[in-house]
Amino acid sequence: MRFHAILQTLGIAIGDTPDLELTGVNTLEQAQPTELAFLENKRFYPQLQTTQAGALILPQEATAQKIAQERQIPHVCVPNPRLLFAKVMTLFHPPRRLPPGIHPTAVLGEGVEIGQGVAIGAYVVIGNGVTIGKDVQIYPHVTIYDGAVIGDRTIIHSQCVIHSQCVIGADCILHSGAVIGDEGFGFVPQPDGTWWKMPQVGQVVIEDGVDIGCHTCIDRGALGVTRIGKGTKIDNLVQIGHGCSIGENCLLAGQVGLAGGVKLGRNVILAGQVGVTNHVQIGDQSVIAAQSGVSEDVPPKSELMGYPAFHSKDFFKATVLFRRLPELYKIIKQLQEKL
Repeated sequence: MRFHAILQTLGIAIGDTPDLELTGVNTLEQAQPTELAFLENKRFYPQLQTTQAGALILPQEATAQKIAQERQIPHVCVPNPRLLFAKVMTLFHPPRRLPPGIHPTAVLGEGVEIGQGVAIGAYVVIGNGVTIGKDVQIYPHVTIYDGAVIGDRTIIHSQCVIHSQCVIGADCILHSGAVIGDEGFGFVPQPDGTWWKMPQVGQVVIEDGVDIGCHTCIDRGALGVTRIGKGTKIDNLVQIGHGCSIGENCLLAGQVGLAGGVKLGRNVILAGQVGVTNHVQIGDQSVIAAQSGVSEDVPPKSELMGYPAFHSKDFFKATVLFRRLPELYKIIKQLQEKL
């Protein structure tokens, strides 16, 4: 694929950039003369000095451009090199797709509605009254319970389980092992110390363009809807409890755990292993750092970290003091002795 053709396809101005044939993409460190690489920030300048890449995507930064010019490497400068590189990757590595059709080992219930161009892989089990939109891809060993709805162009990878009455929007991706709409963790204490199981008859709704990682679980509640907003991206091994409401374009990293009834606004970021307790609300555009524990409501545009989570700036100050506690204790003890 020609370098100029790639740039034209993605709407990037070519200018006087030299053209060449490219066979793929790679890292700065490992790229060969026929491969394209990218530089994200100045930390990788040493690799830029030695890379064998045939062409580069660079930030709009004078030093990086100077290095590329001195080494006579064809390049293009853009505001977000990683984003452009990700788009280039899809040109060289288009998503694998199953051929349309229903594998002979698949089992379909009564009243299943299937749109045009749908692919259903081996040993898929689909319950009664399921609706599947057009161009949906369902990989082997997926189970879809009665009454579920799958939107157009959604991809469901192997071993996913979608429980009854769940609604999955268009252009979603469910990665292997995800479980959507299983029962929430609801038990009522009885006088004799045992637990009575609360029926979980609510619904899970996944809006359009949502990615759900491997072995992530999104639970239905006793009543109402557990909702994942449009464009939200969820990593592997995430637990979303019953009745949660996740806003649009949120980002939940691996091993995040949300208790029941949690509400996230739009564009909230929860880093790895963040835990949020029952019915907490987190405002739009808030960022919660890794391994933080959130136990009370968070205003919009907050940056929190720690357990219990509090403002990042205060956390860093507290961390400095914490490291000095032995020293401060010694000083206080000396002052007490003098007094």
